[in-house]
Amino acid sequence: MSSLSTNASLKEINAYKKQINWGEVSSIYHMFSSSLGEVDGILTHGFDSAYKQILNQNSWNLALLGASKKADGSIQVKNKPQITLRHEFNDMGYELHCYPAIDGEVVTHSMIDKGNCPFNNWLPEKTQMLFRLNSLVAFAIYSFQSGDEADIALLKYAHYKVKELITTLSESFQIIVVKGYSIAEFYQEIAKRNGNILTQDT
Repeated sequence: MSSLSTNASLKEINAYKKQINWGEVSSIYHMFSSSLGEVDGILTHGFDSAYKQILNQNSWNLALLGASKKADGSIQVKNKPQITLRHEFNDMGYELHCYPAIDGEVVTHSMIDKGNCPFNNWLPEKTQMLFRLNSLVAFAIYSFQSGDEADIALLKYAHYKVKELITTLSESFQIIVVKGYSIAEFYQEIAKRNGNILTQDT
């Protein structure tokens, strides 16, 4: 039984999970893996997402950003829109939250047609949560307590996928700060607390 390569794809990790468990896959693994599959194709899937919306330059305040059109029709901006990002862990799972920034100050409320906002319209209920990985907290605790090589590989894959999506954002945005634990740091915290991540005391 060959073990996984360090840069295994989601498909390879899922196949390996079935291989080492005689085709049996727990429901928590399946749930997390399916959610990861959706995020894996966030830029290629047809459905719209907040992540895709904020990358659409037509939603940007182009006048504020000193935009100009190039000969090929693409838009070039003098100043990248400023945002801050936050890793959020809750009972639903993991979420990447985004907030626009004005002169380095984070905006947490709605902004509609405000000349100093980097977006034309910013509605937190629609665009603050860029994407979610369902059941990540429960899956991470399960992986720490009784996980196999495929479970850990899936968590690592999630960590690198989020990192990759943040790198994609950094190409279009000036990311002032990324707050909160990354998925890897969150898992390390679970290990430090011996699996009792849901207790308040550190």
